[in-house]
Amino acid sequence: MATCTACHGKLELEIETDGETGDYETAGESFTSNTNTITVPDDVELNCGCHFHWQCLLDAYQLTQCPNCSQNIATVSASGVDEQVLCNLRNEGGLQESLDILPLLAEESYLHAYPEERKARAFLEFCREGDVQAVFNLLDDDGGEDEDGVAETSVPMEIADVLQYQDPLGSLYSALHTAVTSEKVEVIWLLLLIASGLELHRFPPQVLHAAEQLGADRLYGVHPDLLDIRTLKDADGQTAAMLASPGLRRVFDIAVLSATA
Repeated sequence: MATCTACHGKLELEIETDGETGDYETAGESFTSNTNTITVPDDVELNCGCHFHWQCLLDAYQLTQCPNCSQNIATVSASGVDEQVLCNLRNEGGLQESLDILPLLAEESYLHAYPEERKARAFLEFCREGDVQAVFNLLDDDGGEDEDGVAETSVPMEIADVLQYQDPLGSLYSALHTAVTSEKVEVIWLLLLIASGLELHRFPPQVLHAAEQLGADRLYGVHPDLLDIRTLKDADGQTAAMLASPGLRRVFDIAVLSATA
C-alpha cells in the first residue's frame, strides 16, 4: 500500500464529526462511526507516481517540481498556452482523476510567502461567491478569527488595504472587478456603498435598507487612505466598469460603476 512520501504515514486523514455518531458516506462507501472522528482518504498522486497527503504536499511544494523525486510535474493544457499540474486526488468526496491543482498550489505557495495577505484574499473569494454576510463580517472583524474562520495574521491589514487589495495572481483584480466579473449584484452594491463616492440617492432604497440592517457604514471620505474603488485598474488598465457584461449593464447604469458618476 502506498504511503505519503513526505511523512511516510498512511494516506488517510481523521476528521471530526462534531461529536455526533451515525452513518456516513465517504469516497462512495457507507459506514457507521461510533466515535467523534471518521477516517477518510487523503491521497494526492502526482503524475510522477509519488503520493502525498494534501497538507504534506502544500508544506513541501516548490514551483512545479515533485518535492520527492524532483521530476517536473507541470504539463501544458489542451489550449497549448497554460501550465497545469494534474493529479489523481482521493479524499472524502471520492476519486477525481486528472485534476489540475496548480491554481491551488500557487495560491498556497503565495500565502506561505505573504501570510499577511490571507485576509484580503479571503475577501476576494467572498466577493466572487457573492457572500454578502461574509464580506461584511470580514470588514467588521477587529482581530482574532472571524465567524468564517479567517484567522487574523500577526500583521493585520487595515480595512482600506483589504478594500483596495488587487490580486497579483489574478490580473490585479480588485474586489469590485471580482464582483463585477462574477455578476454578484448584492456585493457590488455593498462595495459601492462602503468604498466609493457614489451619491446615496443613486442607490436603490432596498440596498440602503439592507445595508442599514447589516450595520454597514460608508468608509469612503472617512478613511484617509481609501480610494474610490471604481478607480482601480487591473493589469490591462481596465476598471471594473469596463468589464461589466451586457447582462450586468441592464442592472447597473454604467455611470454608477464609473468614478465619473
